[in-house]
Amino acid sequence: MRHALRLQLARYAERIAELDYLLSQPDVMSDMAQFLKLSREHTEISGIAVKWQRYQQREADVGAAHGMLLDPDMAGLARDEIAEAEAELATLEAELQRMLLPKDPDDARNAFIEIRAGTGGDESALFAGDLARMYTRYAANQGWHVEVMSESPAELGGYKEVVLRIEGDGVYGQMRFESGGHRVQRVPVTETQGRIHTSAATVAVMPEPDEAEAITLNPADLRIDTFRASGAGGQHINKTDSAVRVVHLPTGIVAECQDGRSQHANKAKALQVLQARIQEKERSERATKEAATRKGLIGSGDRSDRIRTYNFPQGRLTDHRINLTLYKLALVMEGDLSDVIDALRAAREAEQMAELEGAV
Repeated sequence: MRHALRLQLARYAERIAELDYLLSQPDVMSDMAQFLKLSREHTEISGIAVKWQRYQQREADVGAAHGMLLDPDMAGLARDEIAEAEAELATLEAELQRMLLPKDPDDARNAFIEIRAGTGGDESALFAGDLARMYTRYAANQGWHVEVMSESPAELGGYKEVVLRIEGDGVYGQMRFESGGHRVQRVPVTETQGRIHTSAATVAVMPEPDEAEAITLNPADLRIDTFRASGAGGQHINKTDSAVRVVHLPTGIVAECQDGRSQHANKAKALQVLQARIQEKERSERATKEAATRKGLIGSGDRSDRIRTYNFPQGRLTDHRINLTLYKLALVMEGDLSDVIDALRAAREAEQMAELEGAV
């Protein structure tokens, strides 16, 4: 193991001791915000500290076993112990390197998932509905909470556009690689000749802005319109102007919400989504500039990137960014996304490792 890596791991062990002390102090325990911040840091680095402790123990075991090699009666046992410990050391070192990779602070946040029908008419709207259902079921499997922030249903089913808010531990970190163009190949329900059509929908995954870090919106830059909600919702929601549309005039970005009975609540939700969209626009522009000098394996998450194909006749899902093909499309559409998401995260970690090794 490199000396620089050992120094970094030693600092984590020291920091754990500091955090244990701080979290026991009355002034920290009485300040909930500070207590939660330090608790999260403790959780994040405790796993590293435990593995580093195990690594040091196995190094000591190797040293002790080498000392036993001089004893003819113990030499065979010592060689077995050395082989076993060195294999575990190699595994632990790889795990520690992955755990030390730079983390995006947004990964721990809740997320908004915006799904829009693309090319393909009614079939693309139906596919957008299928994607929304897939993500909702995956979220339920993870124990996350899903809320529909806004929706624009299509006449034959599905959505022209829908925005979901997903709340839970590390939502954005798991869902971030879903951003981009999703293509479907199947026989639409509207097709009478049995021909396979190709349609598309786009997905944008945005971290929910932190209240303390959210951008400040100038009221003069906003146009807020109220209108009567459409679709199902009962007598009240269809007879009052409770729906809200907010337009950010400098960028032209629009957000709306019509799902609640309260105009005030709908306005708050629309502003939440608007802030997320503005911050995502800024993030996307930064990623595009970075991509001009370094093309990422996973990509920038731009809507124009065609990231995945869902081929229903063959039961095949293909993620084009990492050349992943799975023949379990029916299960994926029911929310079994773990294999896809785990592969994407592993590919990103491998990319980060390569970058770090190249910088050394």
